[in-house]
Amino acid sequence: MHRPAQRKRQLRSRLLVCAAAVPVILVASGCSSDSDSGSDGAKKESSPKASASAKAGEKPATVEKAAYAKLPEPCKVLSKKTLEDLVPKAKDTSGKAGTSSDTALRGSCSWDSLDNNGVDGSQFRWLRVSLMRFESDSSLGSGAKRAQENYAKQVADAQETKDAKGVKTEQLSGVGQQATLVRYDLKKDKDTFKQQTVVTRVENAVVTIDFNGAGLAGDKTPDAGDLSKDAGKAAKEAAAAVVSANEGKAPESSEKPKGDDSKSDDAKSDDSKADGSKSDDAKSDDAKADDSGKSKDKAAGSKS
Repeated sequence: MHRPAQRKRQLRSRLLVCAAAVPVILVASGCSSDSDSGSDGAKKESSPKASASAKAGEKPATVEKAAYAKLPEPCKVLSKKTLEDLVPKAKDTSGKAGTSSDTALRGSCSWDSLDNNGVDGSQFRWLRVSLMRFESDSSLGSGAKRAQENYAKQVADAQETKDAKGVKTEQLSGVGQQATLVRYDLKKDKDTFKQQTVVTRVENAVVTIDFNGAGLAGDKTPDAGDLSKDAGKAAKEAAAAVVSANEGKAPESSEKPKGDDSKSDDAKSDDSKADGSKSDDAKSDDAKADDSGKSKDKAAGSKS
């Protein structure tokens, strides 16, 4: 009679012990979970801070300084003789300057002429010079690199001109560091216009010559070869004007090995006092400096 009662009491005691143990397990489990999530959160939170700290300690990327700091006046880059050859009897020999929001970075000038031959018709010519200069920028690249990109874009744009017929592309030598001639025909009101576009890069500057001609009212169509030569001549002269505007610095300077190839008069004088004779290498360096000076004078003189 006493055994069933005793078993009931034992069972009740076990249930109470288990019931008391459950919250302890839950609490322990909850604490463990909170601890783990807090650890993960700390890791996640510390990572951006560490990255930000690392970035803050990094030095900004540097790019080489742009070779040319200014542009010449677009309406003054071509000589009077060149203008007489390309646009004879121009309405305004001083040219029409284009509008620009920043003349230090871009500018243009245009001329047009109509040589009337009476009943034989007339010869029309149109010429435009466009100049662009690019600064070095840590996020965009060096001025020379940006100029190369613009140079390639302008050549592509000329090749893809709408309604252009017989497009031909030719690389030119002796004009800046890069030069491309794109020529084609355009018809307007039954007249054929011979278009010549020469895009030239000089260090961090891009020079574009647009030149076209047409025989109107029955006059003969001008020879494309002659127009191309004239456009190339104008491009070479305009490129030289960019060089001259920046104190005659040689346009191929960035493609030469870096170093001090020439010395000032004072430096030479000091060297002479310190050492009465020079080694063969030093004489060779002086010869290079003299040749460089002659090259600059020639580039500057091409404008006249």
